[in-house]
Amino acid sequence: MLYTKGEAATESLIIFTRYPEPGKTKTRLIPALGAEGAANLGRKMTEHTLNQVKELQSLRLIAVAVYFAGGNTQLMQQWLGSDLRYQCQGEGDLGSRMALAFANAFEEGSKSVVIIGTDCPSLKPKLMEDAFKTLSQHDLVLGPAQDGGYYLIGLRRFIPELFTGINWGTSSVLQQTVTIGKQLDLALAYLPTLADVDRPEDLSVLHQTNLRYL
Repeated sequence: MLYTKGEAATESLIIFTRYPEPGKTKTRLIPALGAEGAANLGRKMTEHTLNQVKELQSLRLIAVAVYFAGGNTQLMQQWLGSDLRYQCQGEGDLGSRMALAFANAFEEGSKSVVIIGTDCPSLKPKLMEDAFKTLSQHDLVLGPAQDGGYYLIGLRRFIPELFTGINWGTSSVLQQTVTIGKQLDLALAYLPTLADVDRPEDLSVLHQTNLRYL
């Protein structure tokens, strides 16, 4: 272990996910997988991501919170266990919800905060650890996704400007975020570009992992 038992975490990792309800989960994959299949894939991808995060926690002292949409805390606990911290994402667009999560973590005393989704099965513990290490020298770290978004964003202070004026869900998310970061003169670093699984054509990415969706 790299930390002493009882030591307080100053680094926070927040996982954004959705309770896997058919018809409301991974909806862009429904044409290929059906509502049940898409929800099942969403469930497996969240579980896969959580396993990667738990592996990271065995190496580094990191507080973990699951910010969820859909369902409720009881359903999330029944699904992923009662030993995790759960928080409803709240209302508003993705930017508003991420801004709230960052604000909460920094208000609670975190010095470095990273948010990840569950759409990127290639995101491994080493990359997450690299994000936290990079934040010791940078204000903002981004993990670019091949579709023009990002699979990870990390900050060492709350910067609300990064979450407004963004066309969420489009291929311009990353570039718009970078533009704002440069306008604010932030020290910016990038992780390697990875592929998300959002659309039917992305399903080939799963062949590179142990995830099965049928």
